Amino acid sequence: MPQQDRPVTVALVGAGNRGQTYARWVAAHPERVRLVAVADPRAHQRSLVTAAHADAVGFADWRDLLAAGVAADAVIVATQDRAHVEPAVAFAAAGHHLLVEKPLAPTADECRRIVDAVRATGVLFAVCHVLRYTPYTDLVKQVADSGVLGEIVSVQHLEPVGWWHFAHSYVRGPWRREDLATPMLLAKSSHDLDWLSYVTGRRIERVSSFGGLRHFRPDQRPAGATDRCLTCPVEPTCPYSAPKLYLPTLRERGPIWPVSVVTDGTDEPALLDALRTGPYGRCVYSCDNDVVDHQVVAMELTGGLTATFTVTAFTEQTHRQTRLFGTHGTLTGDGERVRVHDFRTDRIEQIDAGTVGGATAADDHGGGDSGVMDAFVRAVATGDGHHIRSGLDESLASHLAVFAAETARHTGTVVTVPAH
Repeated sequence: MPQQDRPVTVALVGAGNRGQTYARWVAAHPERVRLVAVADPRAHQRSLVTAAHADAVGFADWRDLLAAGVAADAVIVATQDRAHVEPAVAFAAAGHHLLVEKPLAPTADECRRIVDAVRATGVLFAVCHVLRYTPYTDLVKQVADSGVLGEIVSVQHLEPVGWWHFAHSYVRGPWRREDLATPMLLAKSSHDLDWLSYVTGRRIERVSSFGGLRHFRPDQRPAGATDRCLTCPVEPTCPYSAPKLYLPTLRERGPIWPVSVVTDGTDEPALLDALRTGPYGRCVYSCDNDVVDHQVVAMELTGGLTATFTVTAFTEQTHRQTRLFGTHGTLTGDGERVRVHDFRTDRIEQIDAGTVGGATAADDHGGGDSGVMDAFVRAVATGDGHHIRSGLDESLASHLAVFAAETARHTGTVVTVPAH
């Protein structure tokens, strides 16, 4: 990248796990970007950011940050899902470039409100569809665009959420209820429908969907189980045991995600106290969750290409897995490498993607977290929006596909995805 005249300045709205991730990337690239302000109502989360960024001023509310007129080229909105719209619209109106965590908003009209605000001001805009920015995605798209597969006719795509990740985020955690956050397909898998459009170069036009909450319910609770893991006689043999999830992570890797979400403390007594009294120590069969734990989406894309997407809690935690079926070959991918079978020559080639990091939020999402930050900062520094892969039109399209899939799931129908 050419030398910048000065570092890009950014403000962070929302200092939770996602916000902290982007703040760490900023701290690692001081020659390119500086974090000058952070807004979060939680003093501890604010302090973690201001301690790592000498220039950062802390605010308890994003409105105070906006009113202070802090000189920032761009704003990263990393609040909870239902709190994206107001700050995104306000900071766009004030002329700040925007990077917004996915999903944009819990309804189509709110997504359009953000899109309209950005269009009205002309600021640079990106959504954190981080899968678009990984080395693995680059490889899959390169193969798909090369013609070696011929015309891509159908796609199978799997998101293996991971049994413990699902229990953490979607049973005990903040995405457990649609009325508190969003449907699970939007919160977790808007990435994936977006990814399918990106790698195939096609728009999702029609969808049907099936799924529900099968396992994490009171009627599935084992005999003798109690409401909390730390007092439960079934805990030693339960796959969703909170101590088995969080204690090894703390002991082996320190207070990183997901431990950092469970407690602000950094040692074992603090973690055990949080499991004893907080939401992450609850029995997974005795929570107030209502989001689906498995779902299938069937899609028809532009030109008649068909695709199926499966998201399920009942897997190991690993990268997405994909198969592309073309008229002249197939691609099988596991998030780290692809296997390409060319029917014309009967040649099979294994290609490593050079994936950076693991599949989780603790491991850079396979390079996607770093990738989206690099692209956004590059775009702001140069004024060239072409560096951004997840802008207005494509991000709105993928969100509308998710909303259509949820309508299809609830109504048992095939739903046409609106064009805008």
